Amino acid sequence: MTRLLFGLLIIGSFFVAVQTSPVSAQPTNNVLRFRGTDGSGSSTNVDIPTKWSAQSNLKWKAEMPGAGSSTPIVVGDRVYVTCYSGYGTDLNSTGTQKSLARHLIALDLNTGKEIWTASVANTSTEDQFQGFLTEHGYATSTPTSDGENIYAFFGKSGVFAFDKQGKQLWKTSVGTESGSRHWGSSASLIRYKNLIIVNAADESQTIYGLNRQTGAVVWKAEAAGLENTFCTPLLIPIGDRTELVIAVPWEIWGLDPETGKLLWYVETDLDSNVCPSVVAKDGIVYAMGGRQGGSIAVRAGGKGDVAKSHVLWKGTATSYVPSPVIHKDRLYWVNDRGIALCVNAKTGDLVYQERVGASGTGRLFYASVSLINEKLYAVSRHGGTVIYETGDKFTQTTINKHLDDTAFNASPVITGNHLLLRSNSHIYCISQ
Repeated sequence: MTRLLFGLLIIGSFFVAVQTSPVSAQPTNNVLRFRGTDGSGSSTNVDIPTKWSAQSNLKWKAEMPGAGSSTPIVVGDRVYVTCYSGYGTDLNSTGTQKSLARHLIALDLNTGKEIWTASVANTSTEDQFQGFLTEHGYATSTPTSDGENIYAFFGKSGVFAFDKQGKQLWKTSVGTESGSRHWGSSASLIRYKNLIIVNAADESQTIYGLNRQTGAVVWKAEAAGLENTFCTPLLIPIGDRTELVIAVPWEIWGLDPETGKLLWYVETDLDSNVCPSVVAKDGIVYAMGGRQGGSIAVRAGGKGDVAKSHVLWKGTATSYVPSPVIHKDRLYWVNDRGIALCVNAKTGDLVYQERVGASGTGRLFYASVSLINEKLYAVSRHGGTVIYETGDKFTQTTINKHLDDTAFNASPVITGNHLLLRSNSHIYCISQ
């Protein structure tokens, strides 16, 4: 069953660029990628309201020129977010793919006012707006930043780099194919040293390492096992090295982010397709996903097949779309059906599963839960934002009604004492 991954290193001056040091540290308010700069979905020592409305604790709202499910990022005093327009914005859309455009928007963090918009015309045939693609659309991948420039993934049109004035610096194609499900892209970009790493599973069954200054391909790792992998990889420090870890159908892979070479792998019960991103703590990787699926804990840092040496436990609790958080030896998440689950991170034993109070039908949650201090914030698609307590008993304290009637698919963003929520039509800044 093993799906071997082969990393192809592009030899030359671009490999030298990988060896450079990361850019200097940025202010702690920065949120440079999906689920926070470390990908954990956790924030501490912040003062975020637990209740808000149109009349209370709403600092600003900004209307978007199009729809989208991507999460905003924050660089300094600016918010950057992607959206799309012209085609596939709703089930009654009458446009064609010739009019599909993606947009990167810069907003003022303090006021929500638009600073600039950079627009990119569609340059390839995307999957048709039907089936599950109608649930999230054509701007689902969260951008990333190195604190200097902003990098956006626009599916089959490619990866783009922009400077802080909205000028396009480069564009790189990462494939124009389609996965078997025709569900489009959702994986978000991450940065490692001088690389922008792209899970282009849908476009080419390939993970790319791109030079962040030029967009040139430094390495690429191709594998059929990437089919139906919709999640974002995670960088995990292990001793004197860093590993790039991703869950794919039936396996977890640990890669060398410098070269894309496979370091270790393990077979799992994560079947069919994998949407949740892995989380990690103290060198232990926690993964879940699949239609029936399950969950697993694996100690990183291995070599080759680590099934007998590094697997700590396997469990049956799972999630189809949202990713979990880990806090004090507990894994927490709300799955797409609106069930809050808590699992013992040391043993894999189920602590509780309880239905949250958010209303709706179908897949109720796409957003991943966020840990803010000792509380969990779970943004439902239509039924409001649920806040509940950490601990071994499910205690729901608040449901904040959504401030518009469109879908809220994006995960929450915490920057300083501000909470950013993104819907298909607006971004809202919640603050005391």
